[in-house]
Amino acid sequence: MTTQNLSKALTQSNELLDLISKKSLDVGEREKVIADSVKYWTDHVNPGFLQYRKSVSTDYTAVEWDDEGAVFRDINGKTFIDMLGGFGIYNVGHRHPKVLKAVTDQLQKQAIHSQELIDPLRTYLANLVSMVTPGDLTYSFFTNSGTESVEATMKMAMLATGRRHFVGAIGGFHGKTLGALGGTSKAVFRQPFLPLLNWTHIPFGDVDALKSCLECNDFSGNKVAAVMLEPIQGEGGINVAPPGYLAAARELCDKYGAMLIFDEIQCGMGRSGKMFACEFDGVVPDLMALGKAFGGGIMPIGACVGTAKVWERYIENPFLHTTTFGGNPAACAASIATINVLLEEDLPDQAHEKGVYMLNKMRDLISMYSKVFVSCRGRGLMLGMEFANNELGYEVAKELFARQILISGTYINARVLRVEPPLVISYEQIDTFFVALEESLQAVLRTFVAPAVAV
Repeated sequence: MTTQNLSKALTQSNELLDLISKKSLDVGEREKVIADSVKYWTDHVNPGFLQYRKSVSTDYTAVEWDDEGAVFRDINGKTFIDMLGGFGIYNVGHRHPKVLKAVTDQLQKQAIHSQELIDPLRTYLANLVSMVTPGDLTYSFFTNSGTESVEATMKMAMLATGRRHFVGAIGGFHGKTLGALGGTSKAVFRQPFLPLLNWTHIPFGDVDALKSCLECNDFSGNKVAAVMLEPIQGEGGINVAPPGYLAAARELCDKYGAMLIFDEIQCGMGRSGKMFACEFDGVVPDLMALGKAFGGGIMPIGACVGTAKVWERYIENPFLHTTTFGGNPAACAASIATINVLLEEDLPDQAHEKGVYMLNKMRDLISMYSKVFVSCRGRGLMLGMEFANNELGYEVAKELFARQILISGTYINARVLRVEPPLVISYEQIDTFFVALEESLQAVLRTFVAPAVAV
């Protein structure tokens, strides 16, 4: 660190504050931001990531600038319909006015709490969460992200059972911090960090496999602390738990003294067509992990929610798990407003109705373009479109982006493009998406499938 570098940092930070304050930029400023963004990402973030981004268009590098509702605009003013939804972040839309107002109102008073006294918004939010979550989920520990929520559920399960063994599902994704990474099932994410905590993975939806796993581990003494499942697998390819599976998991966990954890980080907060996806099966977990949309797309916040029974050991020593920024006043304000918007605008029901509409239109396209587009599935506005292979899925995403539609694949099943728009998306925007989707399917069929068939 030199005096010259510090002087440069001061000058640049002043320039950046000026940039942040601007509503619009001239052509020269836009070009500079694009060039700077690519350079600094390469030099100071991770150059490898740029190679994998589908959001680099064919004519220039796409750099986000502003957003609202179900759209965002790049720095050149081009508007994109957001069919990705930040991987499930924007359930109430981009910068919903009520969520934005709650956060800015709170910032006029206090941003971060003292850490020592009682901060009221955390208590109010915890009470609200107990009202909207199913069954007897009573207590909440607030985090900064979904993966932190998963970490907290694991620690709570360990405390409640005294055990250290976890069971997850093939196709499951629970985050990439070291504890949560154990539950994430794809080898490419896990192998560089092995050995992880004691995890066993079984086929998703297979009751017999779960029964055998719990039974064998109970007999051998390696008893299971918790079974962790996503009611709808997100990164695994939008896989909905088959009928009866979650109920059977509940029964088996009770029989073998294991906690049942539902990861509703992506499928929760109205996205599935109900406030929480487990409500379709009428099953209540011992612990639930929340994140992504919990902060209304404005503030990062997650939650580990549990029953009074699970919380007993934690109540004995509340310093066993703490966080500096989790549950801060600004984030809690965002979450309170998010719950209000979900209920007031009946967004879970909107998600259900729009999801039915979209699945029907997808099935029509499958019947016409089955050599490319092979299946669709999901609930509410957590939908997956499966293509004949990884390459065709990528080409469809690329064609959609060229038509100003943002979409992306799933981490674990690359053949599947996720469709997770903000729940506030309009039917007009949905129809625009389907026009672009059909044009994209036609282009991919013409370029990649028809020539091969002809040969």
